Amino acid sequence: MSGKIRLLLAIVCAVAVASVYIAQPLLESMGRSLGMSEAATGWLVATGQIGYVVGLVLLVPLGDIVRRRLLIPTQLALTGVGLLMTAFAPAVAVVFAGLALAGVFAVVVQTAVAYAAAASPPNEQGRSIGAVTSGVVVGILGGRALAGALAEAVGWQGVYFAFGVAAIALAVAAAAMLPREHRVGGGRSYPGALRGLAHLFSQRSFLSSGLIAFFAFASFGTLWSGMSLPLAEHPWSMGETAIGMLSLVGLAGVLGAARAGRWADAGKGSFVMCGALALLIVSWLAISQLTWSLGFLLVGILVLDFAVQSVHVSNQHRLTSTYPMRASAVIGGYMVFYSLGSALGASATTALYSIWGWSASSVLGAGFAVCALVVWVVGALQHRRQRIREAVFVERAD
Repeated sequence: MSGKIRLLLAIVCAVAVASVYIAQPLLESMGRSLGMSEAATGWLVATGQIGYVVGLVLLVPLGDIVRRRLLIPTQLALTGVGLLMTAFAPAVAVVFAGLALAGVFAVVVQTAVAYAAAASPPNEQGRSIGAVTSGVVVGILGGRALAGALAEAVGWQGVYFAFGVAAIALAVAAAAMLPREHRVGGGRSYPGALRGLAHLFSQRSFLSSGLIAFFAFASFGTLWSGMSLPLAEHPWSMGETAIGMLSLVGLAGVLGAARAGRWADAGKGSFVMCGALALLIVSWLAISQLTWSLGFLLVGILVLDFAVQSVHVSNQHRLTSTYPMRASAVIGGYMVFYSLGSALGASATTALYSIWGWSASSVLGAGFAVCALVVWVVGALQHRRQRIREAVFVERAD
């Protein structure tokens, strides 16, 4: 893949993934405008994540039977439609419908990642995945910062309008610029692709990566969906712009995504995974100090985002290498865990915060990180035992 196409796909991912996350710095103003309780505002983020899960199951497998070059602009344009629907919604129910629609078609991110992996030689897959995934980090974090700044000028509806127009414009550019790809699918039908996706959930290696993603992104969602609530209150009393700008600290995750891809190409994926999950746990020691120290919070954000994106890239590299002919299905299935984890973190953190404050949210985020590390350790031990059994079998056969 050329650097120009990697950049284009990274921008596609940035805009698409931002559509799911831009609500996070806007929760307080959206909730107030829509007449929602503080505890219920987490569903503004969770709705997009749930829509994302639907798209992962029903739409991403299409990438293994239809040219991804056609899917990418189509899915991106429909994401834009959902964002515009949210911007012009006359009622709360329509807001949720627009958020869900944008979430369903934001799975263009996974189509783009699969496109990048399939178009790269084996020794550069990690590099391509890391580069494209960097766009995801920029979209999640930079999108929050931009949304926060725009909201104070044009309101939350204006934010969704701007991102909707950007998504549709980018869809036109992708349709014109993406090169043709080799035919995919090997004769598989859509029902066959869905059956193949279902079969993945019986594979131990796939489930291990999926559960790690589930808990890692539950921890990630706990921070980013809950953080705006205490920051908007005493003693910080921050507005949307200031809260959104804090997201820029997490752009260190771009470095994590790019570097983790290169480490994975060098065969160091397991080492990266273990170290990143340990850092994720440690990050919450700093994040928990939010109520009195912004300095500790900034350090925690930086470490958490670097760790989560390193885990994410390592997982995707492992899965696309293990299932090279089913890249779309395996990434789609994997991202089901990602989305469910993010939705759990988003909904749980706001509910806990409304009752017990930020300390409870911090314990929740750290607990999710510990669970991710436990899953990795169990999987690593099982893999080691399997290799020992295979070695013993070969020795006895000799």
